[in-house]
Formats: sequence, structure tokens, C-alpha cells
Amino acid sequence: MSDSQTAVRKLLVLRGPDRGYDCRLDVLAQLGELHIVDSIDSALEALRNEQFDFVVSETSDFLPLERATVSQKAQVVLDTIAQGVCVTDSEGRLLWSNAKFDQSSPEVVEHVRAMCAKTYASTAGASAAPGGGVRARRFQLHTADDRYLEISTTPILDHDGNVCQVAAVVFDSTSARMLQQKIDAIDKAGQELVRIDADTITSLDVRQRLELLENKIIRYTRDLMRFKNFAIRLLDRKTQKLELVLHAGLPAEAQQIDLYASTEGNGISGYVAATGRSYICHDIQSDRRYVRGIDHARSSLTVPLWLHDQVIGVFNVESEKPAAFNEDDRQFAEIFGRHVAIALHILDLLVVERHHTTGRLASDVSAEICAPLEEILSDVTTLREDYIGHDDMRHRLNAISDNVARIRDAIRSVTQRPCSLVGHRADRIQADPLLQGKRVLVADDEEIIRDTIRDVLSKLGCDVDTACDGNQAVEMIGEKAYELVLTDIKMPNRNGYEVFSAAKTANPQCVVIFMTGFGYDPNHSIIRARQEGLSAVLFKPFKVDQLLAEVRTALAPA
Repeated sequence: MSDSQTAVRKLLVLRGPDRGYDCRLDVLAQLGELHIVDSIDSALEALRNEQFDFVVSETSDFLPLERATVSQKAQVVLDTIAQGVCVTDSEGRLLWSNAKFDQSSPEVVEHVRAMCAKTYASTAGASAAPGGGVRARRFQLHTADDRYLEISTTPILDHDGNVCQVAAVVFDSTSARMLQQKIDAIDKAGQELVRIDADTITSLDVRQRLELLENKIIRYTRDLMRFKNFAIRLLDRKTQKLELVLHAGLPAEAQQIDLYASTEGNGISGYVAATGRSYICHDIQSDRRYVRGIDHARSSLTVPLWLHDQVIGVFNVESEKPAAFNEDDRQFAEIFGRHVAIALHILDLLVVERHHTTGRLASDVSAEICAPLEEILSDVTTLREDYIGHDDMRHRLNAISDNVARIRDAIRSVTQRPCSLVGHRADRIQADPLLQGKRVLVADDEEIIRDTIRDVLSKLGCDVDTACDGNQAVEMIGEKAYELVLTDIKMPNRNGYEVFSAAKTANPQCVVIFMTGFGYDPNHSIIRARQEGLSAVLFKPFKVDQLLAEVRTALAPA
């Protein structure tokens, strides 16, 4: 025999106190285990606590038992749902409430009662709406413990169509409201982070532009995205090293940790950079990939920084609370990360002064950021589809899309600015007491640049040495104490940041000025050095007047 045939069946028998059918019970006992009760209430209690295969009762008891069972199931449903439900009289007094509503605070209960009384007063005597009902009303409540509730009140009609009671349903919309606030944040942060104001940006020098970008990222990450501690690392394609370029809350020890784009042995950031996949670490104590970040960290969120179809870095956020990040945080951090990547790339493109024969045309610059902007639009479209019916959220997502067009138009305006070439007239240069006797190193792999700057500064009274690459520059810094170092960012063997670091290590008071030509700064030396005391950046081709102005400003007594 099968298991189903041999299994013991359970039968519930409802037998009234005056009904004697013991002989029938003998027959029923052959079918399975009997559970005998003497009243409908006892039957309902048994049904609540156990599962039965059959229920046996007199015909006269069957209909009351069925109705009571349905009523019981309705009560179970009302007590199980996540919303609070109650019924009040004309003055807002509670007549009935489910288990969820009974857990409400006195503040919520009193507010719901007041709204029910208000609904009754406004609908009493009103005609029923088409379809036989009276229209429901909706109210909102922001509680003292920072929860957002939505209250729906519906008049209940008697047989004559008159309002006799009011039913209320209380929804906790805190999560939805927080989601809406995050959409607001991503919209505002995205607009401000990559907003290009032609008149403003062209009036700022490179240092000011970098500072503006850095402040924006920190401000919007903390104030709007509500991420207190974070780090932005950019990927060096040649070495696969993740260079730390911006951070907030990261201790010195963590800043010194070298991470590379690799799925093993390089922390969560290395894994995300290597795979391009976001990573939520709910508990760092049980995650083998976690590498030390902020003090007392308990959880983290790391997303890739995408530009075009390449990962250019990672955006890492940490919290002192366990399980502080969810899938909503991941989605919004990914979109914000795209804005960060574009902002860094736009800065690289726009800070370079362009000449009509060697500069990049405005259309080329627009093409550089077209793809990542389209990727943001794609992410926004996906989110918009997820929140059909949430009009407020969809409206804010639409605002992000509209911002893309404004970015494109502004970039075209900013990128159409020409500049002058390097040049000087020796007979116009006069000695300068501020520069007299200053020991200067000029490092550049272009001979014409080295010789021109050496000639200019020597005539001003400086003692000038030159280096043709990064290795030579670092060696000379180790042999001689310099007060001013002018170094190109891109050079053979070692880059400008390494020269900067060597100069600052040898003499923390040494003034360092970067020089760079057209193109992208793959190591983001400017941003990194800016945080560590970089004095200025000169973009080739530059005027001698610009050179002298930056040198004098950097060397001037504080």
C-alpha cells in the first residue's frame, strides 16, 4: 500500500451534548484518529490549533460551522496583514481593530481616531457614489519617531445607504518615503556634480576646479546620499593598481594599503574593479574579502565606476552599523558612481586649455561623454519601469534624464575656448628678488619645455637644474635640496605624482607645480597631489606670464 493509504487520518467530530451516536463513532474510528468536541466554539478552537482531514457534524450544525470558519479565517487574515485596520463610530471611538493596529503608539491611535471622526462628519448625509459607496479619504502622518504613515478612511454604509461607521487602514510608507528621498538625492547630486556653467568654470583655475569637484563629491555623498565614510579609487590601467584619489573618514593606516584589480587578495574593492560587479558586505567580520577601512566598520557597499564600457575605479562606502546597506542603496550608488566617473572625466577634458590646431573640438568632447550619459539614461529607465504607479518617484527619475541634455549643451559652450602658446621675450624679463637664489628643478621629457623654463627662471635669479625623465628627477631630488620643482605629469619611467611624492618626502616645504599637455591624466596625479599640497598646475601650451604668476604665488611668504 502507498504511504497515503497507510497514513493515519485525523477526523474532527462535532457532537452535541444530547446527541447519542456512539455506534457511528465506532465506524468513524476505523477511518482514523478521532477528535471529538461538543460545541461550535470548541470546533473552531480545534481547527485553529490543528490540521484535520475530515470534519463531521450534523446537517443542522454544518452551515453555522462553515460561517464561523470563514469569519475565523477573515480574522486571521486581518491579524496577519502588515497594515493596521480599525473600525470607529461617529465620534471616532474604536469599535474593532486588528492585531497590527493594536501595536500602534498612542500618537498614531489618536490621529487615526481624529481622522475617522473627520471623515464621518464630512460624509454623514452624503449620497453614495456611483457603484454604491462613499469615496475614501487619505491622510498622512509624520510621527515623532520619524516614521511616515498613510491613513485611508472609508465610510461604512448601513442597509439604507447611510454612513454608520468608518473603517481605517494604516500603511507604513517609511520605506517608500526614504526611497523617494534617495531619488531626490541622486537627482540633485547628479545635476550638481556634473553641472557645467560656462561662465563659472572658465573663470576658475585648475586648482579651484579640482577643489570644487572634490567638495561637491564629499558634500553630496555625505549630505544627500547619506554616506558618511567613503573612498574613491581610480584604476591605473598599466599597473592595475587602485589609486586612492578621494576619501572621507579613512584612517591613515587604511590609506597606505595598496589594492589592485584582482578577485583574490585585494579586498572587496579589488574584486569589484576586476569583475565590474557591485558588492554588499553585510558583516565584515564574516567576509573573507574585506580589507581594513574605517575604524569600527561593520558593513560596506562597493560599486564600480563605469565610463563607456570600462571600469575606471570603485566607489566604496562603509558604515559602523551591521547590514547598513540594501539593494536600493546599491542601485542608487551605482547611478551616483556613474556621475562621479563622468565628473572626473569631464574635468580631465575641460581643464586642458585648447588651441585651434592641437586642441580637441567641442564635438569630440561631447562624444567622449556621450556613452556614459546614455548609460545613466539606461539605468534610470530600468528604475522607472520598476516603480510604475509611483508617480513622484518616476517624476524625479525623469528629472535625471532631462539633466543629460543640459550637460551636453553646456559642455559644447565650455569647450570652445582657445588659448595662447608658450612664448617669451628674453629682453622683457627682469630679475626678481623673490626668486633670487631659489634652487629649482624642471623635469620634462620635452627638451624645448625644459630649456625655455630654465632660460626664463635663470634670468630671474634662480639656480635651475633640469631632468629629462622621472627617474632622473627622483635621483636629483635625493642628491640636492630643491625649493621649487616643476614637473610634467606624463614622463618615461616615473610619472609626475612620483616626482611630487619624492620632492615632498625630501623637503615637506618644497613647492611643486605640475605641467601637462593635452589628454587624459590616467593616474589622476592632479587630484591625488592636490590633497597633499600641490601648489598649481600649468597646462601646455601656457604663457610665460602664467608660469611666472604661478611661481611667484607659490613661493610668496605665507
